[in-house]
Amino acid sequence: MSSTLSVVETYPVSDGTASSPASVNDLAIRVGTVNGSGSQSANLVLLRALYAMGIPCSGKNVFPSNIEGLPTWFHIRASARGYVAHRLDTPILVCMNEQTAKDDVRLLNPGSICIYRDDFADDLRTVRDDVQFFPVPFAKLVEQAYPPDKGDKSYRDKLRKVVNMVYVGVVAYVTGIEMDAVESGIRREFPGRKAKAAEINISAARTGHAWAEENLPGDLPFRVKRIDSTGNQILIEGNKAAALGALFGGASVLTWYPITPSSSLAEYTEEFLKKYRTGPDGKRTFAVVQAEDELAAVGMAVGAGWAGARAITATSGPGVSLMTEFVGLAYFAEIPLVIIDVQRMGPSTGLPTRTSQGDVLKMHLLGHGDCRHIVLIPGSVGECYSLTAEALDLAQQFQTPVFVATDLDLGMNLWLTDPFQYPEKPLERGKVLSAEDIERYGQFERYKDVDGDGVCRRTIPGTEHPLAAYFTRGTGHNEKSGYSERPEDWKKNLDRLARKLDTARTKVPAPVIEGPVSARIGLIAYGSSHPAVVEARDVLKEQGIATEYCRLRALPVADDVLHFIERHQRVYVIEQNRDAQITSLLRAKFPGSAGDRLQAITHYNGTPIAAENIVRPVLGWEKSPSGPGWPTGNVEADNPDVPHDAPDVSPE
Repeated sequence: MSSTLSVVETYPVSDGTASSPASVNDLAIRVGTVNGSGSQSANLVLLRALYAMGIPCSGKNVFPSNIEGLPTWFHIRASARGYVAHRLDTPILVCMNEQTAKDDVRLLNPGSICIYRDDFADDLRTVRDDVQFFPVPFAKLVEQAYPPDKGDKSYRDKLRKVVNMVYVGVVAYVTGIEMDAVESGIRREFPGRKAKAAEINISAARTGHAWAEENLPGDLPFRVKRIDSTGNQILIEGNKAAALGALFGGASVLTWYPITPSSSLAEYTEEFLKKYRTGPDGKRTFAVVQAEDELAAVGMAVGAGWAGARAITATSGPGVSLMTEFVGLAYFAEIPLVIIDVQRMGPSTGLPTRTSQGDVLKMHLLGHGDCRHIVLIPGSVGECYSLTAEALDLAQQFQTPVFVATDLDLGMNLWLTDPFQYPEKPLERGKVLSAEDIERYGQFERYKDVDGDGVCRRTIPGTEHPLAAYFTRGTGHNEKSGYSERPEDWKKNLDRLARKLDTARTKVPAPVIEGPVSARIGLIAYGSSHPAVVEARDVLKEQGIATEYCRLRALPVADDVLHFIERHQRVYVIEQNRDAQITSLLRAKFPGSAGDRLQAITHYNGTPIAAENIVRPVLGWEKSPSGPGWPTGNVEADNPDVPHDAPDVSPE
C-alpha cells in the first residue's frame, strides 16, 4: 500500500554538517555530464520515477548549443508542496564530468551529498570538508551490468551511454526512489523495438543500486516517499502542449524554419496534423511547409492567412527579427496569422539554448512606424495549449498578427499539468462576409469600421459576388482599399487600428490576480516566472510579508492592472530580461504615481529564475535596517549584494 505524505517532513541531521534540516519530499538533484553522452534518457528516468511515486516534480535541462563535448546539467525538482520552479541550492549532486566537477562542488551547501566517478584525476574530497562524498566505480559497474561483446563494434559507444543508468540506480538508493518506478521509467524510454536496450539499462540501474546498498550509509538525509499528489496530471513540455493547441485551435497551415528552441514545436505540430487531419483516403486537410528561412516562412503564413487559412509559424528571437517587414504588412493590411516565439537568450544569436523573456517588447511593437500587436503570454504548459488555440481565434477575430510568447524553459522542459480540456466553443472566424452577407448589406468596403470597434469586415478570396473583391494594400489606402496618400486617410486608418487594439484589450486573456488586496506589497510577473513567484510568495509570507500577485497573460494590458498597482504601496515586477521591458511598458501606460510605485527585479543570466532570485531582493528592501527603502533602479535578481547599491539600469 502507498502511504500519503501531505506535507514536507524535515528533521535535523545527526552529524551536524548540514546548515539546514534534512528533508523528505523536498528534493533537488543536479546532474553534471557532457553534452552528447546520452545522459538525457537517464535523467528523464529519474524524473518519471518521481512522478510515478506521486510527487510533484519538474526537470530542467541546461545544455550547450553544440552537438557534443561541452558541459551540460540537468536539474530535477521534487516537492510535496507542489513547487516546480528552478532551485538554486541542490542537496544532491552527481558529477560525471570532470571538467566542471570542482566548480559544481563549490556551489553546494554544507551537508549536501556529492556522487562522483572514482576515476577522476583529482579526488573531490579535497575541495570541501563539509559535504558527504561518495566516489563510485562507474566504469567497473557498467561493465559488470553490460559485459563486453567482442562482436559488437559499437560496444564502447553504447557503454558510455549505459553508464548513466548506473548513477540512476545509485541516486535511487541514496534518495529512496523506488526501483519499480525506475524500471518502469526505463521501459518507457526504450519501448517496442528497443526492448533489448531497456533490459541492458535496467541491469545497469540495478547494479548501481545494489552497489550503493552494499557500500553507502542507509540513513542519508534527503529522501522521498510515495504520496498521491500528482493525481491524473501529466508530464509534458510546453512545445508539445502548444502543438496540441495549434491542432485543436484549427490550424490548417504551418510554415516554419528550424531554430532553437522552437523547432520541436513545429515538428510536434506536423506530427499531430498528419495523424489527425488525414482522411481514410489519405487526403490531408492541412499544409506544412519547411521554408528556406524565417522570412519565407512568415511570408507564406501571411499569404495563407489572407486566403482564409488559420496559419501559424513558430520561431525564436532572431527569426522574429527577420519577420519584421511581413509582420508590418500583415498588421496594416489586416491579415490574420499566429507567430509563436519560443524566446532564448540574446542579443544577436546569443545563447540559443538558454532561456529569456527578452523579446516581449519586440513582439508587441514589431514593425515600421506605429505598430502594436496582441501578445499572449502563457504561464504554464496548460496555457501553452489553451492560449495557442485562443491566439488562432483572436488573429481571425481582429484580422491581425498575434504573438504567443513562450520561452526555452517553458517550451523545452517537462512540466506537470492537468489534462487539457477539449474545446467547448466553435472556432472564431471573425467578421468574414459571405456572398449572401454582401447581397444583404448591398455594399462592401474593406477598411470601413461599420461597428465602431475598429474591426472591419473582410471577404475571403474566391467569394462569388461582384462586390467581394478588394486590393490588399500594405501602402496607404482609404476605406474602400483604394490607394491613398491623403493625410486624413492615413490618420484615420492609424486611429482605427489603435481603436481595434483597445477593443482587443477587453478580449485578450485577463490577468490572474490572487492574494489579499490589503497587502502592502504587490508582485507582477508573467510567463515562466510564475512557478518561482508562487514559491517566493510562500517564503515571503513566512517572513511576515504578505503579497498580492498579478500575473499578466496578454498585451495590451488590461485596466485591472492599473487598479492592482494603485492599491499597493510598492509593486515589484519580476522579469527575465535585463532592461525590465514590461516595467517600462507599464510606466509608459500608467505614468505618474502608479508608474512610480513599480520596481523591477531582473534575472537575465540564461538560467531559469528561482524563488530565491525573487525573495532575496524583496527581503533586502522590505527588511532593511533603515526601513523599507526605494532602490535607484532595476536590480539584478542574481546579485547577492542587492538592493542598496544596485546600479541604475532602468530604460530611458
